[in-house]
Amino acid sequence: MNLTSFEELGITIDLVNKLSEFEIIAPSPVQAEVIPAALQGNDILAHSQTGTGKTLAYLLLILQGINPELKTIQKMILAPTQELAMQIVRESERYGEHKGIRVLGLIGGAAMKRQVEKLKLHPQLVVGTPGRIKELVEMRKIKMHTVTTIVVDEVDQVFDLGSGGDVERIIRSAARDRQLVFLSATVSKATAALVKKEMRHPIEVGIEPEQMTAKGLEHLYFVSQERDKPDTLRRLIRHYNPNKVIVFVNATKDIAEVEAKMNHLGLSTQALYGDADKMARSGVLERFRNGKFKVLVASDLAARGLDIEGLTMVVNYDPPIDSEHYVHRAGRTGRMGRSGTVVSIVTDRQTFIMKKFIQELKTPIGLRTMFGGKIIKPGEEPVTTRTPFVATREEAAPTPFRKSEESRKRFDGDKVTPRKEITSEENRSVDSPVIAKRAEPIQPTQLSSDTPSQTAEVSRKSTRPLSGASKRERERVRKNKGAPKWLKDKQKE
Repeated sequence: MNLTSFEELGITIDLVNKLSEFEIIAPSPVQAEVIPAALQGNDILAHSQTGTGKTLAYLLLILQGINPELKTIQKMILAPTQELAMQIVRESERYGEHKGIRVLGLIGGAAMKRQVEKLKLHPQLVVGTPGRIKELVEMRKIKMHTVTTIVVDEVDQVFDLGSGGDVERIIRSAARDRQLVFLSATVSKATAALVKKEMRHPIEVGIEPEQMTAKGLEHLYFVSQERDKPDTLRRLIRHYNPNKVIVFVNATKDIAEVEAKMNHLGLSTQALYGDADKMARSGVLERFRNGKFKVLVASDLAARGLDIEGLTMVVNYDPPIDSEHYVHRAGRTGRMGRSGTVVSIVTDRQTFIMKKFIQELKTPIGLRTMFGGKIIKPGEEPVTTRTPFVATREEAAPTPFRKSEESRKRFDGDKVTPRKEITSEENRSVDSPVIAKRAEPIQPTQLSSDTPSQTAEVSRKSTRPLSGASKRERERVRKNKGAPKWLKDKQKE
């Protein structure tokens, strides 16, 4: 569809003006396909890459279809997680406030009594998680016969979390002529089965289904040993230096460890736990959106569907369990045509996972390494060239005379008896051994005329091997060096 403005899609002028306040002028491809079909009352199954504007696609048609004069629930939006539900509430209030539309968020973890009190204010739009809304429907606090449109966002994740049964009960409690709109980045078999069961002649919208991730993303992976992962993560964040980055961890028990290590390494980090209470999770997300800290460590459940402005990098500290989770993680960045980087850290044994993702997603994921503070491809490391050392004939020949002289210097501090230098004419070939003449040992009579102090010095040195002593004599002196005096005197006898 070549419609280039929201007015041509059928959106009223007041909503168009509201969109222009937030610099949203032209519709995205998925919005151009979904909005006209949905405005005609058709059931819709839309699957497109994350970050392509699916939320705004159904939100505009819902806000336009609400009559503010009626004090009943007219539209309902179901989301898999508390964070995504509250994010949709904020977007609904932003674009529907000028119309006087009341929006109410109904999520698990919040006080039900307070939610029941807010239902008495007659909201026209209800946004919540399937479990909590099903409870309120069964308590007859929500009247489903007035609901004309039900939207299920991230429908695949709803089934992954085991909420598919809750969704079916909610749909069946509504009127038969209600409109259904399902949206997700991927379509599983469970979703397709529910569509076939509950939708009437649905219109399927698939924007570039062969391209599972956004075009503006760069996908890379680095190989690291398990114990080196924290330092690898630190180096990657330091290199790319994003304003905000989400680090995905598979196991909830590992989140606190990664958070502590990043803080210890000098990166301001906080964690988002899926089992934390509503206030704690909302506080962490609010601080992250406002730039109070740089790194958010989270699990797939906690960060599913989040739209964080200015998020340019996503890191998979652990590889996703399958390609669908990879798509949803990658969708946190590069939204609405912006650029982004998706980096995965894997061990040697996990490289096959990345190759599997490349085949299933038909998306290039490049192997990179860090060298000298730069990101390079393996094999592009600069090669250091050195001039090989070639020994001359004289340098290559063995020199036993010099080695024995140096070893004798270590045993005594006396001056070595001068030796006759072997000239080049006298030097033999490399294959022939060089035989040095042994120096004559120093005789004790040569020291008889010395002073007493000199005599004492000689006596102290007598236990040392003499320069001309035989190998056997030197070995005997070495062994007796630490022996007591009476044993030395006995050996002399």
